[in-house]
Amino acid sequence: MSAQLIPILSKQLNLPSRSVQNTLTLLDEGATVPFISRYRKEMTGSLDEVQVGNVKEAYQRLQELLKRRQSILESIREQGQLTAELEEKISNTWSATELEDIYLPYKPKRKTRASVAREKGLEPLAGTLMKQDLTDVYSFAERFTSAEVADAEEALAGARDIMAEWINERAYARNTVRRLFEREATITSKLVKGKEEEGAKYSDYFKFSEALKRIPSHRMLALRRAEEEGIIRVSIAPPEEKALDQLERIFVKGRNEAAEQVKMAVKDAYKRLLAPSIETEFRNSSKEKADTEAIAVFAENLRQLLLTPPLGPKRILAIDPGFRTGCKVVCLDEQGNLLHNENIYPHPPQSEGGKAAAKISNLVEAYKVETIAIGNGTAGRETEDFIQKRLRLKKDVTVFMVNEAGASVYSASKVAREEFPTYDVTVRGAVSIGRRLMDPLAELVKIDPKSIGVGQYQHDVDQNQLKKSLDTVVESVVNQVGVNLNTASKHLLNYISGLGPKLAETIVEHRAENGAFQNRKELLNVKGLGPKAYEQAAGFLRIPDGDNPLDNSAVHPESYTVVKRMAKDMGVPVERLIGSRESLQKITLNNYVTDQTGLPTLKDIVEELAKVGRDPRGKVKVFSFDPNIRKVEDLKEGMILPGLVTNITRFGAFVDVGAKQDGLVHISQLADRFVSDPNEIVRLNQEVQVKVLEVDIARKRIQLSMKEA
Repeated sequence: MSAQLIPILSKQLNLPSRSVQNTLTLLDEGATVPFISRYRKEMTGSLDEVQVGNVKEAYQRLQELLKRRQSILESIREQGQLTAELEEKISNTWSATELEDIYLPYKPKRKTRASVAREKGLEPLAGTLMKQDLTDVYSFAERFTSAEVADAEEALAGARDIMAEWINERAYARNTVRRLFEREATITSKLVKGKEEEGAKYSDYFKFSEALKRIPSHRMLALRRAEEEGIIRVSIAPPEEKALDQLERIFVKGRNEAAEQVKMAVKDAYKRLLAPSIETEFRNSSKEKADTEAIAVFAENLRQLLLTPPLGPKRILAIDPGFRTGCKVVCLDEQGNLLHNENIYPHPPQSEGGKAAAKISNLVEAYKVETIAIGNGTAGRETEDFIQKRLRLKKDVTVFMVNEAGASVYSASKVAREEFPTYDVTVRGAVSIGRRLMDPLAELVKIDPKSIGVGQYQHDVDQNQLKKSLDTVVESVVNQVGVNLNTASKHLLNYISGLGPKLAETIVEHRAENGAFQNRKELLNVKGLGPKAYEQAAGFLRIPDGDNPLDNSAVHPESYTVVKRMAKDMGVPVERLIGSRESLQKITLNNYVTDQTGLPTLKDIVEELAKVGRDPRGKVKVFSFDPNIRKVEDLKEGMILPGLVTNITRFGAFVDVGAKQDGLVHISQLADRFVSDPNEIVRLNQEVQVKVLEVDIARKRIQLSMKEA
């Protein structure tokens, strides 16, 4: 770790140097972000997961900058142009853009108009013109005619090419244009001739213009997608006359013929070199900004989805609905193991309602079913209607509609084939629906997060950045919730701090061979799992009904002695201290502060002891749509309906009202006040009341309002 980077990171991130230094030390030692933020608060100054992650990313970016700086220094040194002053300037630069600007004049180039002019010996002419002392430029330019330069006009044209390159390579010229782009650039799009029909869905962008600094991420990504599909052409530029005026003020110093030549060179430099180059920069930076925003929206949606309350271990009958191909029915035990599967055909064209009802009744009885889970895709509402009306279910048998987004991706995946090698995709899909109700997190970690369907333009953003961000969210949620060491799949264990795919698989194999773990210490018997992995993972793994009640908590084994001391001082055994708010409130935390354990950790311990065994995700609730709504055609303007939030974007929230097409509550319709972020008002899977504002059946668009409901 380079000590010189600490103050730079501290300033960039607005964090204390000590926090940055200690965080980087922990990361260097192999600690994970969840472990550091949860169990090393004394060292980091209580940095949260986001801050620890930011330190990690910013450090990696600076490391990349140092590598680039080194390669630039070597390149200029090889050219024999590296002066002590230039080396110092490069070595003190911490901005990637500034670094590239310094390097630009020394960057090896392919043949350019300026290099051709130099080969013809026109650089001295360009240098003289740039001083702007000449009054008769044509006479002076005659001196540079040769076999390769026909006349004064050609000599002047070549000199202007050289001057244009000089202007383009001046850092202050580039920064002037950059600042103008930042303040006043407009993004404009125009339809490519003859693409009206093909690009109908992009009609809003056939003739479009907006200030670049104000354009929201979803519009930027839509423009980029339309451009990539060849429907529109997009350009980014500030007012040209302003750019030329500012550049002329820098470079045009006189009012003579030489100054006129410089003025011409400025215009050429801007239009041919500077504007395209800075436009590319802003295309890239605006895309990065839009990507970052879209990925942040996706990540927050994914976090909320993964934190969906679980039903818990129940015997479930799960149905993957369908019309023509029938409904696939599976029965699962409390652990989600498949007990039975078959098809029923309650809907047209077969319409075997009586037969299907008898089958379901028999299965509910035979497998002691406690809950029925129905996928919310095709025929979902009709199947729910059939179950509720045709079956006389016991009061204690509940019926849930389950969001099946991504179930089909899982059913065709390698993971599903490993789990159910002898069953087809329909059985696997139905099992996934049932398990998703039982424990959404455990099931969703098996699916590529990108396929879960809670994003916005997820296929248009930087895929590496998206994967990294979503994997971070999954890791964060899995460790926040904690997992049962004796029931967790290898897919779930994979995300536990300090484990990864290999150790996760080894733990599952060890469990199969040796039976359930009785305590966390037994993890050290797992082949390949050493003290470091144990330190990182132990606090996030739960063992209900094990040897030690603390093994079912987020209290780290390294703090067990502290808890024992607390219990002893309170005069109760550890198991009686757990959950006893009265005893916990009497503990004087300062009595237990040591060099290793400070107040932040002690507060976490007491907080955790108060809620051991409680799932942080809460409890699942039954939700019912309006029974009269089945399809878009059933909706009428003015209706007030119950709905479920299915997706959140920067411009509003999508709500399922049971019409097989989600409606949009625009950000302006979320509340009776200004809303800058829809997450201030709604959460994923939240039950809401909405009013139908508009129904466009042809375009399958539903406009809804929460503030008018």
